[in-house]
Amino acid sequence: MRHVTSLPYAIREEEHVWIPVSDGTRLAARIWRPVSSDGEPVPAVLEYIPYRRRDLTSVRDSIHHPYIAGHGYACVRVDIRGTGESEGVLRDEYLEVEQTDAEDVLAWLAEQPWCDGRTGMMGISWGAFAALQVAARRPPSLGAIVISSFTDDRYADDMHYMGGCLLSDNLAEAGTMFAYGTCPPDPALVGERWRGMWLERLENTRPWALEWLRHQRRDDYWRHASVCEDYSAVNVPVLASSGWADGYSNAVTRLLENLDVPRKGLIGPWSHKYPHLGQPGPAIGYLQEVVRWWDHWLKGADNGVTDGPVLRAWMQESVPPSTSYEERPGRWVGEPSWPSPHITPTELPLGAHRLHRPGEKPQETELTVQSPLSVGQFAGKWASYNAPPDLPYDQREEDGGSMVFDTEPLAERVEVLGAPSVELELSVSEPVAMVAARLSDVAPDGRATRVTYGLLNLTRLGGHEAEPEPLRPGRRYRATVQLNGVAQVFPPGHRIRLSLSTSYWPLAWPPPRPALLSVYAPGSSLRLPVRPVAESDEVAGEPFGEPEGAEPVRTRQVEPPEQRWEVSRNLVDYGSALEIVKDGGTVHFEDIDLDVHRRAYERYDSVADDFTSVRGESEWTMEFSRGDWNVRTVTRTVLSCTEEEFVVDATLDGYEGERRVFSRTWNERLPRDHV
Repeated sequence: MRHVTSLPYAIREEEHVWIPVSDGTRLAARIWRPVSSDGEPVPAVLEYIPYRRRDLTSVRDSIHHPYIAGHGYACVRVDIRGTGESEGVLRDEYLEVEQTDAEDVLAWLAEQPWCDGRTGMMGISWGAFAALQVAARRPPSLGAIVISSFTDDRYADDMHYMGGCLLSDNLAEAGTMFAYGTCPPDPALVGERWRGMWLERLENTRPWALEWLRHQRRDDYWRHASVCEDYSAVNVPVLASSGWADGYSNAVTRLLENLDVPRKGLIGPWSHKYPHLGQPGPAIGYLQEVVRWWDHWLKGADNGVTDGPVLRAWMQESVPPSTSYEERPGRWVGEPSWPSPHITPTELPLGAHRLHRPGEKPQETELTVQSPLSVGQFAGKWASYNAPPDLPYDQREEDGGSMVFDTEPLAERVEVLGAPSVELELSVSEPVAMVAARLSDVAPDGRATRVTYGLLNLTRLGGHEAEPEPLRPGRRYRATVQLNGVAQVFPPGHRIRLSLSTSYWPLAWPPPRPALLSVYAPGSSLRLPVRPVAESDEVAGEPFGEPEGAEPVRTRQVEPPEQRWEVSRNLVDYGSALEIVKDGGTVHFEDIDLDVHRRAYERYDSVADDFTSVRGESEWTMEFSRGDWNVRTVTRTVLSCTEEEFVVDATLDGYEGERRVFSRTWNERLPRDHV
């Protein structure tokens, strides 16, 4: 990245500003704005998240907010109530109070003498959720939003219940927020109040996994703040982006298809990162695109930002399987609209372990599989963060416990852009069962690189809005398994592979008991969104610039980080485990003389093929110290199950130095609801 030191506007930074909201709570903000805005007001851009602007996001914030401010905007980074130095308690994600607070903040910004009354919102992940959800509430000052790595469907296309299947990231993210929501404010900003504010957070928090497991269906809890419930509520222009390695790639194209506002979509090869920090590369000059977006929609500049394709996507070339990539080879392609007139849905019938050519009719056959719990150990994370290496590895071992269908070696190049799907005529042996469908690129030497995948809880065949129905063993059903969207090249000589399994642990929680799946042909097929190879790439638009940003704040690594991702199997007791360590070491923030240590540990284990032996654990340590001030929180959440229940055991401990000043334990059981 090129760090830009000379920008069009000289800026000033206000490190700590209190913004009051309607119930009297004060939210903590950091503001960067042009010096000239004292006399020449500018639009304000809000990023609103719970991840601690003072320290934990300060490096990232310092790259993009001063850069945008230096182009003539007041950039405002606010911590959601109960996080950082903001008052109150963070009780859950995307609550009504969170959104009304955001509306209050926007109204406050619009009234400031340095703001011209126009506002925008931007963010990645939670910040993007917030911007999209607030846009649907139509605050009067909001003129446009810029969002990355988000969803419009909180139930089925987030880290919770993919296809109605419980994701292990439901536990992992609950563990993350259990940790972030119980961190102390900095006494350098709030003074002696810090201890009372911290204890209020500790005393009023609960493990979020409990609430999320109480809602195993798509009920009003998930409908709230899911913009897909009413796309017409959004009435401002939207610039939306994500990455193919992220868990949030699907919502970009859904917004392009369903919103009735000016909109642009951008999907690169990236994991859960802003595009100017994109990994795997190539990263792009995203902030230049963001400034152009704001210039047009908040300042009225006629800069051609609405020209060119509606969707720009990175068409990924074939690569060998790896758990991480520095770069993904490929090229940018563009589509004038979405759905694209250039995409041809192509149906490949399933036969006896073969994917037939379009139009071929396979012989009648019944294929069966009952997958072991080991299928899924090389699946990677639901959403890649690119550290530790968390992408799927070679799929050949996974395929050993799956039902596999291959094409013949391809005679010519095939390019796919969009979301594949699998149509199945099937039966199962148990009343609760799931299907995991994986699409892989198989090289001539046999190595299999997973391209995309999808999950379906078969008790949800009536859709997520319908009542789940137990399956009748032996009865034939029709099911559609939707896979995640992707842009992928399959070269000549390679094969396209579809793999079906009845478990995908630990990415997804398995059903109560192993199930035998039968798939029938004819009547089953893979549908691919094929993009003609001859389609001109001139429609991809102007090339992106190189990544730019402001100089980041100064930090120093005091203690080294540790990253670990280990799969183990014990052939004495048949125990298997995946252990993940994400330890950032200790980092010193030079400008505020603060040491921060973060360590996350996850473990997912099981014994043989006992589906009730599966167990997930998420443990976090967060430590902050300056001089003789040292505060540490340790959170731990363990999820296990019986055939009928989920079991949650959690602990929260708070320390000042080595003295434990707070401790609480939760032990709760929640009924399984066809999951």
